[in-house]
Amino acid sequence: MPEPLNPDRIAAARDILVMRDCALARAHGQTPAFEWRSRPGGYEGLFRMIVEQQVSVAAAAAIWKRVVEGLDGEITPEAVLARDAEQLRAFGLSGQKAKYGREIALAHVEGRIDFDHLERLSDEDAIARLVSIKGVGKWTAETFLMFCEGRTDVFPGGDIALQEAMRWADGAPLRPTEKQAYARAEIWRPHRSVAAHLLWGWYGAVKRGEVALEDPLP
Repeated sequence: MPEPLNPDRIAAARDILVMRDCALARAHGQTPAFEWRSRPGGYEGLFRMIVEQQVSVAAAAAIWKRVVEGLDGEITPEAVLARDAEQLRAFGLSGQKAKYGREIALAHVEGRIDFDHLERLSDEDAIARLVSIKGVGKWTAETFLMFCEGRTDVFPGGDIALQEAMRWADGAPLRPTEKQAYARAEIWRPHRSVAAHLLWGWYGAVKRGEVALEDPLP
């Protein structure tokens, strides 16, 4: 698995992005230096992403803690398959998330996906392999490759926060569609993951009231 970009390489990529696309100047100017969002990979990383979706940060942390304790700290496909759906639900998972956790585990055990060798696949092939598993959507696959594998040229075009930040950057009246967002991000290759981190950071700063879109740039 590649190492996540260090701060110097992120800074260099940001400079390249702004030179290539002046629409990112405000996002760049209003967003301080950031680190790569790095998370554990493999089955554990993907299962945790599924567990944490559509719940608050606090609720996700509490549920994941119960999952880890319930599995005796062994977050492996074998450990999950050793429990039925009802046992997994007792850890705080919804029935759907318990089912998806087992689906991912079964895919690994049956050889339909090999987390140990996923990094050998291209971004496109890895995404295709991941979304072939029931319960794993494209956004989940893309963010898994970014956060858990440190891939630097992946862009989750279906992310609403990214679409909104793109709208701000372009001064557009409407958010781009998912298809439009993917097309708009092409100019950011091969640093699309850095562009996503930048836009997420900017979006968060604006929503928290730390900066305003009409503020003068430093």
